[in-house]
Amino acid sequence: MKKNMRLDDTLCVIPPETPLEGFAGLAVPVYRASTIVFPDAAAYRSRAARAPDGYSYGLSGTPTSWTLEGQLSAMHNAERAIIVPSGQAAISVPMLTLLKKGDHLLITDNVYSPVKEFARKILGDLGIETEFFDPTQITDLEARLQPGRTKLVWVESPGSTSMEVCDIPRISSLCRAAGAFLGCDNTWATGLLCKPLELGVDVVAEALTKYVGGALRYLVGSDHPP
Repeated sequence: MKKNMRLDDTLCVIPPETPLEGFAGLAVPVYRASTIVFPDAAAYRSRAARAPDGYSYGLSGTPTSWTLEGQLSAMHNAERAIIVPSGQAAISVPMLTLLKKGDHLLITDNVYSPVKEFARKILGDLGIETEFFDPTQITDLEARLQPGRTKLVWVESPGSTSMEVCDIPRISSLCRAAGAFLGCDNTWATGLLCKPLELGVDVVAEALTKYVGGALRYLVGSDHPP
């Protein structure tokens, strides 16, 4: 009796293999697993070799999240889309990736307000200098650009709340001449109304809560990956 009980306990936590061949639903299934199953110990030990496109742990991607990333990447004609937990993270990740102590950062003064606080407090403590410029005045950007030292220019178009639209192609031209990357928060327009990567932007961040809902990501252009 005890032996059968132990078998039942095992059956409760280990589901039988169910074939998926021949079943193709229109909706993408929601995969929630964090820990995934490996066929043997050797496959587990070599799981790092699966990166970046193989599954090794739910936090690094599931079929659900990769489907969304692929769809968003196609929408923007991006090299890759990466989902992160929040809008602030979608902006912070490329900034922390591209900037280091002593670098100069330029941000439009109409950005999402937590970005300003992040730049002043977090990046400032890391030794990164931040200045803000008027997105409607190209001359203001030109006056603040420091070729060789300005590593990143960050714009939001349309801007948060105030909704200014800046001249992205012109700003891109100035950034390339100065040797700076250009990032853009494209939350309000989305890839349906604006494709910043095609206008010369290197990295795009969007809060999907506005239209898609529930996730955020940043996209990387193929010419200047971070």
